[in-house]
Amino acid sequence: MSGLKYRISLPVAAGVLLVGLPYSISLAAQWLYGWPNKPGFKKYIEAIKPRRIYCLTRAVLETLKYLQYGRLYFQWKSWYKNEGNRKHYEKGITFGRRGNKLDLYHPPSSDRNAPAPLVVFVYGGGWGSGDRSIYCLLARQMAKELNAAVICPDYCTYPKCNVLAMVQDVADSLVWAQENGPKYNFDNNNMVIIGHSAGAHLSALTILFLIDAREELFVEANKQRDVLLAVRGIIGLSGVYNIMDHYKHEQRRAVEYVSTMHKAMNGVENFPYYSPTHWLSKFSADKLSRVPPFALLHGTNDIIVPSEASVKFSEMLQSLSIKASLYLLPGLDHTEMVTDLMAPDRHFFSPIYSCIKQEYKKLKESC
Repeated sequence: MSGLKYRISLPVAAGVLLVGLPYSISLAAQWLYGWPNKPGFKKYIEAIKPRRIYCLTRAVLETLKYLQYGRLYFQWKSWYKNEGNRKHYEKGITFGRRGNKLDLYHPPSSDRNAPAPLVVFVYGGGWGSGDRSIYCLLARQMAKELNAAVICPDYCTYPKCNVLAMVQDVADSLVWAQENGPKYNFDNNNMVIIGHSAGAHLSALTILFLIDAREELFVEANKQRDVLLAVRGIIGLSGVYNIMDHYKHEQRRAVEYVSTMHKAMNGVENFPYYSPTHWLSKFSADKLSRVPPFALLHGTNDIIVPSEASVKFSEMLQSLSIKASLYLLPGLDHTEMVTDLMAPDRHFFSPIYSCIKQEYKKLKESC
């Protein structure tokens, strides 16, 4: 009798593991974050296709690896709340048209008479999440390693706003930096932008919008000109530069509907408008000559944004005679690109900073 129970329970257990669990996980993800963009009941038919179920389940389970950053989470939470650390930075400075906040981190040099060069760090988060406090350890380490002032601005995210509003916020942070150098003792004419993931995309797109003098930025022409003269270059970490290419990658992973990307960009039809590659392909020779140098870093183990994104963007930049450097870091994944910049004991801390320092020195000296 016990043997019969065992033979019956084994198929049931296998069914739960191979069918019940994947369907439960993937349907829960789609219920929470978005069903396929199909009319009527077709969206549910699409949602239960086996390939979508198993690919989406795999993508959800991959997020469990973030649990390994639990210790780092408590470290930055504690550091940011500790009032004793306020000597290292100015917290919650208001900027821009939407009253966003930014934090300004001081370089370790005790010589406060000479203005320090400035780094603007634009964090990622899939255009739908992120907060400047998460990156306090990164910004503090970056100020030390580069001996620079570092600002980390917040920007609005989906569903509160679309990507155009995010670009406006990044532009506002650059305008703030250009206008407030003397007040906070940093060199407002020597800025380097460093962005990660969606932040790398927003950084590149913002600069290209400024070069194209886009009216939808609602930034005065003279301020746009001053910012462009001040920016020495962009360092992109694991960035997205061609939105349609990235959407196809999301389709292969079956996450395109639960992702915030197409929603934040108001649909697939707007992908060219929000793609740096699109604008570069349209620029005249004069506008191309004003594009600052790019340095692109990408991990070869990145499954969220494949390293091919930086490879193709680098090739395009070089084909247009724009200075571009490319670093492919073996074994590095998407999240480690920023988490490992937060503390010297992280595995990829030295390799990543070695590349950043090399490029930062070249960009700073181009002043």
